[in-house]
Formats: sequence, C-alpha cells, structure tokens
Amino acid sequence: MKNIRFLLLIIVSVALAVVKVSAQKSPDKYGTDSVSCMMHTSLYREYFKQKNFNDALPHWRWVFNNCPLASQNIYIDGTRIIGFKINETQDQFVRNAYIDTLMMVFEKRIKYFGNVPASRTGMVRGRQGLELGKYRPSDTLKVYSYLRHSVETEGINSDAAVVSGYFIIINDLVVSKRFSVDSLVEAYDILGDLVDLKCELLKNDSTQFNRWNDVKSLLEARFGPYASCREIEKIYSPKFKQSPNDTILLKKIIRHLDKKDCTGSDLFIQAAGNLHKAKPSGQSAYLMGKLNLTKGDLVKAESYFIEAVPTLDDVQKATACFYLAKIYYNQKRFSEARSYAYKSLAINPADGRCYLLIGNMYAASAPSCGGSDEIASLAGYWAAVDKFIKARNVDSSVADEANKNIAVYSAYFPTRERLFFNELKEGSLYTVGCWIGETTAVRASH
Repeated sequence: MKNIRFLLLIIVSVALAVVKVSAQKSPDKYGTDSVSCMMHTSLYREYFKQKNFNDALPHWRWVFNNCPLASQNIYIDGTRIIGFKINETQDQFVRNAYIDTLMMVFEKRIKYFGNVPASRTGMVRGRQGLELGKYRPSDTLKVYSYLRHSVETEGINSDAAVVSGYFIIINDLVVSKRFSVDSLVEAYDILGDLVDLKCELLKNDSTQFNRWNDVKSLLEARFGPYASCREIEKIYSPKFKQSPNDTILLKKIIRHLDKKDCTGSDLFIQAAGNLHKAKPSGQSAYLMGKLNLTKGDLVKAESYFIEAVPTLDDVQKATACFYLAKIYYNQKRFSEARSYAYKSLAINPADGRCYLLIGNMYAASAPSCGGSDEIASLAGYWAAVDKFIKARNVDSSVADEANKNIAVYSAYFPTRERLFFNELKEGSLYTVGCWIGETTAVRASH
C-alpha cells in the first residue's frame, strides 16, 4: 500500500508538469481532467503489468469512460481485462454484461483509433468476431457479420484465425440450413484463392507457411462434404476459361476433381491435358493415365502410369500401381498384374482391392493351371479364396464383395471323396502350380 501511495505522489507531480505541454498539443486527448486521466492510466497499467486484473479494472474503467483518446492501449489492454472477468464470472447475467462491455471496447477502439494502422477497422472487426464467437457462440449471424467485414476489408492482410473462423461460421450456418450451400461454395472460391496466395508469399517462412497451410486443410475438410463434381466445376470453369495455362490453377482444379473422382468431367480432361503440355511431370503423367483409363485407352494409360510411378508420393504411387494391376488384369497379363498389385500393397497393405484382384486372377487361371490333373485344376480356387479372405480381413470396405467371392469359389473345391481318392487330407499344405505358385491349405467343398 505504501508503494502505491508513493507511486501516486510521483504520478501526480509528473502529470502536472507533463499535462500542461500535452494539453496544449492535443487538448482532447486526456479529457477534461487530464491529471486524473494520467493518474488512473498509470495505476491501471501498473496493475495490468502484474496481471492483477481485478485491481486494474476500476482504474481502467475510469480512463475508458473519461479520456478515451488517451491511448489505443486502453482498448488493447481492455480486451484482456474484460476477458479475464468473463472467464472468472459464474453469474450468467454478470457474464453477459461483461461480454457486452467487451463488444463496446472493440466499437470504441474503431471509433477513436480506426484510422490508425494498428487499430484499423478490418483487423479489429476480425478480433471482435472471434471473441464474440468464443464467448457467445449462439450469436452466429453477428459473428458472421464481423468476420465477413474483416476478411472483405483486410483481404490479403487477413489474419489466419479470422479466415478459419469465417469459413467455420459459414459452414455452421449451412449445416443449420440458415445459409444455402452456394454460400459455402462462394466463400471457398474466394478464401481458397486468398489462402493459396498467402502460402505462396510465405513459403520461405516455415512458421507462417504452416499456419496458413493448416487453414488450407481446414477449408478443404469443411468444403469436402459439399464438393460435388458440379460444385467444383461451378467454381473453376470460369477461372479455367480465363487462364487455361495457369499451372497453379490447373493443379488446383485437378486436385479437387481427382479427390472427388470427377476424372471423367470435361474440365478435368482439359486441365490435365493442359498441365501435361505446359509442365510435364510424374504428377501430370499420373493424371493423364487416369484420364486415358477413364476413356478406355489402356495402352496410353499404361504408358503414362509407368512414366509416373518413380516420381509419385506414396499415396499416388500405390494408386498408380493398382491401376496398372487392373490394366494388366484386363489384358490377361496376370503375372504382371499380380506384381503391380503387390507393389501397391507394399505401400498400402490395407487396400483390400488388390487382394480381390489377385484372387480373381487365381480363380480365372485355376482350370488352365491344372491341366488334366483333377486336383491341380481345382487347387487355384484354394489360393483364390485365401486372397478373398485376406481382402476381407484387411479392408472392411470390400468385405461384401469378398464374402460373395468366397461363397462362389468355395463351391469349386473338390469333395471329400475326391480328396480321399487322391490321398489328400484337409488342412495339409498344397503348392499350386503354373504361374500362381502359391502354397495353400487343402479344403473340401461343403
């Protein structure tokens, strides 16, 4: 207490000397009682530095009400002081009053310092929207209004948290059916370009780049459920017509259409072709492979996929190997098909489609692999069913198809009588001949 009194004496004496000069230069800055303004400012700032927000509050409130032009720190500090009181207060009525006060702090900051760069209106509205969304999330339309104003005003200078918050609130309004899906599509169109530009500008600043890349991931995750082929084309067709050779735009178009399996669309075909002409790469070769696969040109698809595989990331490499396996399967080049199926599985062992494909190859080859040998001509079905069981075990998404195949091809197993006649016991090991070369267990049909 003695320290505070001593501080007051110093403040008053210094203030009396300083205020005369300050008042002459800026007569309204310190209000009608400049000495009290400086005294209360110094006191609240001292408590604020100590994070003693309760004792800072009455002095800060006096400054806020009586000399609002003294400093923009009144409003910057005020958000922390009032935010502390909101979090501390249990009484809902009092808490709501503090939330209203916090909103007033933002309004006054704009009113008195909105023309100052550090308190520019767009930036402050963004902070206001985020704070209202945190403390009063039910007020969605007002939160939306503040954040939209911020993004539209700030543009490329928008804060990452504000851009994320803005898209989230639009998504929430769409989910609650207060906004149409078109609102989300329009926002994604605008914000997606903004985020891409920020990532490009900040690519040499790993911290900021990662921050904005997280925003990009959030946008794509929230937009994903609504990103039908039609909606994606609606966004990007006009942009493609305007800049058909912009490689950044082409990659974006292709990424979104490919992710939604819209590879048969005209936009995808044109974008993939233009990208491969403008900047040939493993990625563009992969996309051209998918394009030709969709068109049914297996020879060209094979060529592009083989070109692409060495330079692709693991996810796309696994997919390209699976496509090559399917191409060779359709061409009855089973040994090569199996080789690429296993290459895909080496990267993604949980892809049951590869095991289904291998099982189908074995089933198709079983009769020809046995020749005139009765058991040998049926043994391929044992190996095939092994693969169907494996597919079901590693990938629940193919379980239904795997179970159907198991039921169909188990019926081709030899009977117990045939096994007995050929001196084979159920459960014993048997190596399938021909190109299959798998060791499997002997089983009888039921």
